[in-house]
Amino acid sequence: MPSGARCGIREHCRVRPGVPLPEPMVRPLYLTLGIVSFATGFVGMFLPLVPTVPLMLLAAFCFARSNPAWERRLMDDPRFGPSIRAWRARRAIPRSAKLLSTVLLLASAATSLVVLDGGWQFVTPVLAVVMLPWIWTRPD
Repeated sequence: MPSGARCGIREHCRVRPGVPLPEPMVRPLYLTLGIVSFATGFVGMFLPLVPTVPLMLLAAFCFARSNPAWERRLMDDPRFGPSIRAWRARRAIPRSAKLLSTVLLLASAATSLVVLDGGWQFVTPVLAVVMLPWIWTRPD
């Protein structure tokens, strides 16, 4: 194969051993979901209620199955790469992320109790009660 030519062999194009690329019909779906997750996660860097890191984890998962070069770029990013690698290796959440998520979840829960009505005010507090113990039981 000439240098720089694209191959059509899926096994040759793998970046991470053990993560086979799905069938060609499914790859566009993973790619679309990865792009949407990345874009939403990027917006989450500026909006407090949109979770950035879980969306970047989903984007990395989808890119590993659709576009390994984009997965590699996401893993090499200094902002997101360490969190993604820690999650993949040990299912770990850094302590600073745990503290920040606790503060933001509690602030969101308190705000929803004051601002919302009709039963909606209890959605965020219930999510906080469910999510905070799960977050704090993950390794650092």
